[in-house]
Amino acid sequence: MSLDGVAALARTLLYEGYVLYPYRASSTKNRHRWMFGTLYPRAFAEGQGENDPWWMQAECLVQGAADARLDARVRFLHLVEPPRERQVECPARPLGRLADAPAVTAFAFAADGAEVRGAVEVAAEPVGDSVVKITARVSNVTPFTLPAGDSAARRDGALPFACASAHVVLGVRGGEFVSLLDPPAPLRDAAARCRNVGVWPVLVGRPGARDTVLAAPIVLEDYPRVAPESAGDFFDATEIDELLTLRVLTLTDEEKAAVRAGDPRAHALLRRTEALADGARRRLHGVERTFRPGARVRIAPRAGGDVLDLALAGRVATVVKVEEDIDGGRFVAVTVDDDPGRDLGAEGWPGHRFFFRPEELEALP
Repeated sequence: MSLDGVAALARTLLYEGYVLYPYRASSTKNRHRWMFGTLYPRAFAEGQGENDPWWMQAECLVQGAADARLDARVRFLHLVEPPRERQVECPARPLGRLADAPAVTAFAFAADGAEVRGAVEVAAEPVGDSVVKITARVSNVTPFTLPAGDSAARRDGALPFACASAHVVLGVRGGEFVSLLDPPAPLRDAAARCRNVGVWPVLVGRPGARDTVLAAPIVLEDYPRVAPESAGDFFDATEIDELLTLRVLTLTDEEKAAVRAGDPRAHALLRRTEALADGARRRLHGVERTFRPGARVRIAPRAGGDVLDLALAGRVATVVKVEEDIDGGRFVAVTVDDDPGRDLGAEGWPGHRFFFRPEELEALP
């Protein structure tokens, strides 16, 4: 499994909520850091309630033979100074072996006097003909003594021993993952029985590919990606680039000086935002994703489409016409560029036209 296709997305997840507007360390919401997907030491989490978990669990479905191989990676942020990006790699194993016995990978990372210990358990359970349910559970078992103080002080004391922004990346060779958001009809019941705790598994990578799943601590759609108009991370959970860009530009000189003297990532954010050209800033206002005849596009069918949709995923096509149905829904007719039958039409129309919704097409330059 390669992270090349999801590297930008996975890195963004690591720092989501890391520092919040107005990006000063003195700001109340930056004095006490809270990030999605934080797994606290078990000794701290027990008794704190569901908001401070010590474990997470991802479940999804794989179609494949017993010799199909599954591997897993867990990534999280170790909140010491400076923060360290941690990755745990679980060796690839055949689905059949995982069905016989779960595989457990222990990990330990230490820095700045703070050690994080945990375990990743991966198991497989047959749920149908050549279909297995994968379970990946990540636990923080760091030995920990509760510090004195109020709830906020205890949480701050636990953070250097936590796995922040933890997420799981699963890969399969010799098989295919099933979309949990739009599973095929025969697998809907099995998909509904998948129990995910603290994460949301989605298909990632090239649209139409089914070899990689990202179990993220935030809700995503299948094949998510960082918007090409975004110049970089703002770290602020549920961020809106245009709004935060304008907010940053209106900071006072004193506030900007405080940002520059604080976290290096916040300083880099300020420098990047101040250097943003007018054209790039205007593009943040919104992009009209309409298609005109002759436009070049890449096909990215929605999850759960038919076999033909899957066969066309990732192919380059040309827009022929935009049509509207009686309910006002819009469809884009395209011809696939490398289709030998694309010119076999009648009355001036190209042959082998395919219809997709606008959101299933990606504009090409």
